[in-house]
Amino acid sequence: MAAVSLRLPNSIYELAKSLSKEDHVSLNQFIATAVSEKVSALNTESYINERTKCASKSKFVKALHKVSDQNAESFDER
Repeated sequence: MAAVSLRLPNSIYELAKSLSKEDHVSLNQFIATAVSEKVSALNTESYINERTKCASKSKFVKALHKVSDQNAESFDER
């Protein structure tokens, strides 16, 4: 595991400290989780962008034709 020295604006630091206490985790764990969530979101965005390069409307329509014709479950209808 790497140790990182981090500079935060006082307002962000105080808010993160307060939120970590509410969440019953250390400030270190709170920040590590926040960074993990951001990295995951950006990584997912990159993955989706790569996948869309292979996409086409004809492939989408072809996939839709493979779905059986059924009514939606009652909990899925609004």
